[in-house]
Amino acid sequence: MVSKEKLREKIEVLIDPTCKKTLKETDGIKYIGIDEKENKAILVIALSQKNAKEAKQFKIQLTKLVKLELGFSGLKLEIEDLKSKEKGTVLDKEKKVRYIGIASGKGGVGKSTITANLAVACAKSGHKVGLIDADIYGPSIPNVMDLEIKLPQGTSDEKIIPFKKFNVEVISTAFFIDNNKPLMWRGPMLHKMLEHYFYDVKWSEDIEYIFVDLPPGTGDVALDIQSLIPQCEMIVVTTPHPTASSIAVKAGFGAKQLNHKIIGVIENMSYFKNPANKKHELIFGEGGGDEVAKQLDVPLLGQLEIAQPQNDHHSIYQLDEPNGLVYLSIVKQILQKK
Repeated sequence: MVSKEKLREKIEVLIDPTCKKTLKETDGIKYIGIDEKENKAILVIALSQKNAKEAKQFKIQLTKLVKLELGFSGLKLEIEDLKSKEKGTVLDKEKKVRYIGIASGKGGVGKSTITANLAVACAKSGHKVGLIDADIYGPSIPNVMDLEIKLPQGTSDEKIIPFKKFNVEVISTAFFIDNNKPLMWRGPMLHKMLEHYFYDVKWSEDIEYIFVDLPPGTGDVALDIQSLIPQCEMIVVTTPHPTASSIAVKAGFGAKQLNHKIIGVIENMSYFKNPANKKHELIFGEGGGDEVAKQLDVPLLGQLEIAQPQNDHHSIYQLDEPNGLVYLSIVKQILQKK
């Protein structure tokens, strides 16, 4: 069976006949998948002009490569238009928007809550902030941000208008699906949704920071993020528990392999402050955050206690609360690492 890496290696040297550049040069390979059961290659390829007459010959060339040379029994191919990164509202290089991805090796470590609180703390520090919920299968940012689930409005030029809460602009898959209905999407559909978030959302012109809540692990979304925003910096979230920390290290090394800069590590659920004796109870053990930071050779940005926010918003901390102060400290470290 041909691997994804081998398939990419063979395809990226093909010439986009509509612009005379290789697919590697144009970043035209948008998705690569393999259906091992049916021995089929699944590809999403972007051409400079997908409707040009030369595109038909390209499809024939690609089909021959996949079936005859590489031995696949079938090919599921989708051709789309190549979107120049300079065309996207957010991806305009002159605007120098900083993307901060929040990653974890496993679910259940509080990644989404951390992402939302960092975005809110950054906004409260006087910056223009956006928040993308890229955890496609488990979008929880609207719940964390106390946002109503409803379809976003659009502009006359078909851009999506993000919702706004706590001075943070928010977009999430949760706004586009029926409540409580699970997603059964394959890789190409995930890629298209993420493309919409980066190219088709009407973010504010003066936006400075966009925090991205990533799904756990190192799957298709991580690869798509690398393709869409290779400049995305990463923060790795773990808990003190050895199992969580060992998996978090893998997520960190995965981000490094994709050439993302890792800003640092956040340890969540570090301790519980016992109200009876004021002692720090180490419910999930200790040392996980330090270990992850050591192995990834990055700083431990902060440790968050197990505590409920003291306000009407059940997941967002005020900046004068203990965890709120930790979030503010982490944001200051992020701002200093430009």
